[in-house]
Amino acid sequence: MKSIYNNIVVAKSENKKLLAILIDPDKVSMEQISGFCQKIKLSPATHILVGGSSFNGTHLDDLILELKSKSNLSILLFPGNPSQISANADGILFLTLLSGRNPDYLIEHQINAVPILKKTDLEVIPTGYILIESGSETSVERVSKTKPLGRNNLDFVLQTAQAGEYLGNKLVYLEAGSGAKLAVPTEMITLVSQNIQIPVIVGGGIRSKKEIEDVFNAGADMVVIGTAFENDSNFFD
Repeated sequence: MKSIYNNIVVAKSENKKLLAILIDPDKVSMEQISGFCQKIKLSPATHILVGGSSFNGTHLDDLILELKSKSNLSILLFPGNPSQISANADGILFLTLLSGRNPDYLIEHQINAVPILKKTDLEVIPTGYILIESGSETSVERVSKTKPLGRNNLDFVLQTAQAGEYLGNKLVYLEAGSGAKLAVPTEMITLVSQNIQIPVIVGGGIRSKKEIEDVFNAGADMVVIGTAFENDSNFFD
């Protein structure tokens, strides 16, 4: 078992909560990254995720190298497609969009990623990705051309997470989406976390330290914040 995933599992077993800052390379320039890293250092973050629904730039490798030079946190790729893979990161959340039925995001992108990943030393962590209705159309929904699961359909979300676990995923990621109006319901987080064995990540629509604490208390093992931190780099002050 490799180090990043093993550390997440150990943290879960010890009830140590993890916090990841999500950096969208489409929204963060090279000029911004140094100041951004300083703010991350002052935060309680334990991991950095890099990626987004789409990326048309050419600075992904340079951005990750700059992050590594200014931070000692593990850097995990969170890619919307194989073009967002960089050998400079430490690992990759190898995502399967379990909430949708678009074959590109169930298997096609994954197949296309294999030749790229084989040339790297990235730690590959299979992750069941479940998009949850959040009150507005998110970029994930637009790009993947899939619909989120209903926020009131708790039993079906649980079944989907359990299916992901049976399929061999090592993590389940409950996602409201970037800039979501509504975060993943805490009762949904509790239901899923109490009925699967693998760690649960929750992100999207979380805008305050209290909301982070509420999500942790509901059972999340890792919380991801992106837009809130991008918009207010003094978020944790």
